[in-house]
Amino acid sequence: MEQQILNLFMYTIPAVTTGVIAYYFFKAHTKNEDGRRRFLLHKDMQTNSLPVRLQAYERMTLFLERITPSKLLIRVSPLSSNKEDYESLLIQNIEQEFEHNLSQQIYISDECWNIITAAKNATIQLIRKASLLEKTDTANKLREVVLTEMMEKQAPSDAALSFIKKEVGDLW
Repeated sequence: MEQQILNLFMYTIPAVTTGVIAYYFFKAHTKNEDGRRRFLLHKDMQTNSLPVRLQAYERMTLFLERITPSKLLIRVSPLSSNKEDYESLLIQNIEQEFEHNLSQQIYISDECWNIITAAKNATIQLIRKASLLEKTDTANKLREVVLTEMMEKQAPSDAALSFIKKEVGDLW
């Protein structure tokens, strides 16, 4: 009886050892294959999504260029001499540009989107502050005040443009 138990262990131990080694081998192999598939899928997705992301950065760059006060004031002429009407027209133009590009936020980082939004709001604030000045009494005077201020300091959109350039550079 003892001999039979010993024989049973002598056959069972190598079989169990072989089974455990095979289990760990197949587990490692499966994990490696899963990682390889994930890598290939990620690489394929990145190849397909990179052009879309770059296009989003291009559109946001164009948006920032279009709302730069000096370019905005040249592109959008006053319809009358009323400064309030012109202020509303400028702000409406900025908001329309922004709404047109709203969907681009899903392709760019949250930090970049927040900086772009801050640049838009700072540009609107700049126009509103210039409109509140006492020396600003007509639409043309509003243009003059904003353009003079832009000569003295950087446009709010310049910092956002720099950030976009840095972020696109990091994509490579």
